[in-house]
Amino acid sequence: MHVVAITAKRQATLPAALCKELGLAPGAKVAVERRLVGKQTVWVLKGPGPDWSWVGSLRRYAKGKSHRLSDIRRSIAKGWASGHRA
Repeated sequence: MHVVAITAKRQATLPAALCKELGLAPGAKVAVERRLVGKQTVWVLKGPGPDWSWVGSLRRYAKGKSHRLSDIRRSIAKGWASGHRA
């Protein structure tokens, strides 16, 4: 269990281990949600979700190309055969 200290200004200092578990960096926002579990009130902290901003960034490279799995596998095999390795 982690212990959080609250200052006179109602600011909280989260332990480094908790920040790591939640994936929090300085300046990150945390969602706090109140839930009732049985007859007890609990508070749930939610860190930021995954960064999906990159989705679609490769669209221009895929335009006009086949997305069928058989064609993808054929293209990979062709690349390996020609020695294109990362």
